[in-house]
Amino acid sequence: MTTLAIKDLHVNVIDPDTEVEKEILKGVNLTINSGETHAIMGPNGTGKSTMSETIMGNPNYHVTQGDITIDGVSILDLTVDERARAGLFLAMQYPAEIKGITNAEFIQAAVNARRPENNPIKITSFLDELDENLKTLNMTEEMSERYLNEGFSGGEKKRNEILQMMMIKPHFAILDEIDSGLDIDALQVVSHGVNSMDKQQMGTLMITHYQRILNYIKPDFIHVMMGGKIVKTGGFELADELENNGYAALRDRLNLNIDLVDENV
Repeated sequence: MTTLAIKDLHVNVIDPDTEVEKEILKGVNLTINSGETHAIMGPNGTGKSTMSETIMGNPNYHVTQGDITIDGVSILDLTVDERARAGLFLAMQYPAEIKGITNAEFIQAAVNARRPENNPIKITSFLDELDENLKTLNMTEEMSERYLNEGFSGGEKKRNEILQMMMIKPHFAILDEIDSGLDIDALQVVSHGVNSMDKQQMGTLMITHYQRILNYIKPDFIHVMMGGKIVKTGGFELADELENNGYAALRDRLNLNIDLVDENV
């Protein structure tokens, strides 16, 4: 079993308007084991995406207190690519377009980056697995030969992120609002891709606003984040409560002195 632990994490980010650092995360504690699926829910601006970017090592987010560890070893000093090699994967909310490198080339390089230098994946094995995963996600072979995300629709970019995850097979996958902008058919396909992974070998952290994706990717735990902290943890019934009553009602029931950035999200 592999464990990703977030301990008393405080994170600052520079406000682009004032150029002053602002504290976003204010003491997040979360432990994810391989084989577990966790969902983070919460209103806009509460720190969900900040947490995912910090876990992955985005240098724009400054850890002022706390730690992030994999099996007890801190990863705070690791670069983004070193964290990826250690088994972390982030499916981004807004995947970037990169000209000059095809999807297949990018994925092959990412797969080999996690293998010993003298033991790259055999090209026949790579292509066979790529074809199988393309079919799982209802993607054409032509998409693998296009430049990375160039000209892709929002839904195609999300499928492409899941394709990368399926090929790389990380220890921990962070899925940042992969359901945003997807119609019901695309959501089902993306969820099928996530569910096709060996769940005993991978821990999953989903960040979402909406309950609907939880109907397809079943979480073991649901956490609610408000004001830069996790304020409530529960099972699927917690998602039902949020769907029926909203975040403001939960805040009031917990007697939290927290301003919600957007109570309607």
